[in-house]
Amino acid sequence: MSEIIAGVEIPDSRLAREATELVRAAEPPLLFDHSRRVYLFGMLQGQRRGLKPDPELLYVGAMFHDLGLTERFRTTDQRFEIDGANEARRFLREHEVGPDEVRRVWTAIALHTTPGVPEFMEPEVALVTAGVETDVLGIGRDDLDPAELEAVTDAHPRPDFKRQILEAFTNGFKDRPETTFGTVNADVLAHFMPGFKRIDFVEVIQNNTWPE
Repeated sequence: MSEIIAGVEIPDSRLAREATELVRAAEPPLLFDHSRRVYLFGMLQGQRRGLKPDPELLYVGAMFHDLGLTERFRTTDQRFEIDGANEARRFLREHEVGPDEVRRVWTAIALHTTPGVPEFMEPEVALVTAGVETDVLGIGRDDLDPAELEAVTDAHPRPDFKRQILEAFTNGFKDRPETTFGTVNADVLAHFMPGFKRIDFVEVIQNNTWPE
């Protein structure tokens, strides 16, 4: 029997169940509960915006979006979003999901910290970001029914979430600070990593090897 939270059905396919198992094994409760809330808030924001994603694809995108912060799936030479996107691609291909669907999930994860772009793309891409923005930044939170918010946070609580998610972000890319160039992730390291110096876009242009 499917689980329903705030009127949103959690996909109960083999693909979704195995995605849940993989993520639960890799992530601490902080990230697992956050990822489930991202799916639920993404679906709720989709209802509000008139978007109709494939729930199974949105679920995988939401569940895998922070895998790059985990010891099991992180790298040290690329953005953490790409770590999660690549693992989602591997997982979906293993389950014989079609290339267009794989592309949508990969893109949803890869762009979830890139404001101003995903909202103009396919529903799965737009709504992974919308779910993240609602849960982390509070964007769109006040547009949702308070009863829905309560149901989601009762099912997947967020104790001390603001402090803990910032700590998880810092630990997730403090050893690859160059990968935060041009992203919101640089703000995290600027606050919490002593000695961090942002790569400056203007300086890159002014100081590169072109003579003119």
